[in-house]
Amino acid sequence: MSGPAQPAAAPSGAPEATVRPIALGPLQLRTNLFLSPLAGYTNLPFRLTVRTLGGLDLCTTDLVNVRSLLRRNHGAMQLVATCAEDSPLAVQLFGAEPEEMRDGALMVEALGAASVDINMGCPVDKVVRTGSGSLLMTSHARAAQIVAAMASAVKIPVTAKMRLGWDAGALTAPDLARALEDAGAAAVFVHGRTREQGFSGRVNLAGIRAVVQAVRRIPVIGNGDITTCEAAKRMFDETGCTGISIGRGAFYNPWIFGQITRHLNHGEEPVHPGFEERVAVMSRHLDHMISFFGEDRGCRLFRKIGPWYAKQFGPTRYFRQRIHNFRSRAEFDELMHGYREWRRPFVDERGELLPRYAPDPLRSSFMVDEADDGSEGLPGAIAVPKGPVAAW
Repeated sequence: MSGPAQPAAAPSGAPEATVRPIALGPLQLRTNLFLSPLAGYTNLPFRLTVRTLGGLDLCTTDLVNVRSLLRRNHGAMQLVATCAEDSPLAVQLFGAEPEEMRDGALMVEALGAASVDINMGCPVDKVVRTGSGSLLMTSHARAAQIVAAMASAVKIPVTAKMRLGWDAGALTAPDLARALEDAGAAAVFVHGRTREQGFSGRVNLAGIRAVVQAVRRIPVIGNGDITTCEAAKRMFDETGCTGISIGRGAFYNPWIFGQITRHLNHGEEPVHPGFEERVAVMSRHLDHMISFFGEDRGCRLFRKIGPWYAKQFGPTRYFRQRIHNFRSRAEFDELMHGYREWRRPFVDERGELLPRYAPDPLRSSFMVDEADDGSEGLPGAIAVPKGPVAAW
């Protein structure tokens, strides 16, 4: 599978493209747009699905417990599973012991990963209790020891993903980023919220800008609330970051990377896929899930994924009532056949949603729920799908 085309060089005198190639240490990438790790979702089936839609190069796995990986625990090995089409790939590890993290980095390198990332941002208690995740932001010396141990052991780049700090009174990210740079980090990814915030409130772009200004050489990748092309432009413009990383926005809209590239580099307004294209990509995702997990488990896991694709289908009462019960690919096909028939009163002769039922693609990514009468599209708080560590 070929990756996204490398952006063309700007003509002499023309401004440099916003979306462009980037280097993480020795790793040369075709784009500065990244897929963030999402606990419970950034598995091989999802990564393969997003890659086929273009605009993306480096993807990151779900966060992996380094001790489980070193023991070759089945669940950990599933999280790092990959294939030729899933390249380049970064593996994100969480742990608190420099020696274990060093050994984990060596294992990740031996498995063929292009990069290894350290989770210094996960806010949930399950991870923080291990001394890792967001807790590492409170001990710069410990965090730097981990980076130094890993960077001195492997040839692939070592990066770290952090938040702005533990809480509003301890915005330590600039100092931490500088310490990690000195320890050998090739880049830092910064989510513009504190650990205390979780995923509430708005992303703090000024906080990310402070990290950009603090480092001397390495790229800073901005992350948080990038659900539209406009949000991506704000992240670049207001922070000065070298690249952006997208998590929930990509889960909601896997076309977002190509849309951002065309919008920021060529001024094109986003072209949102129609119903049949969305169904085709959703079905491809299900096929990847079945191929990877087996039909029974793949279908069961997809029951929480299908409704996210459906947020742009228009009225979905029929779909939502049945998606939580299907058990096979054949049953999914029957579900979709019935849903197409049920959906007919809501579309015109071309199959397009009648205006009163059409969701607003630029606003409904912030929906928490849908009404049963077709009145989707009302803005609300951005939804956070639940993962195995309770939340991203």
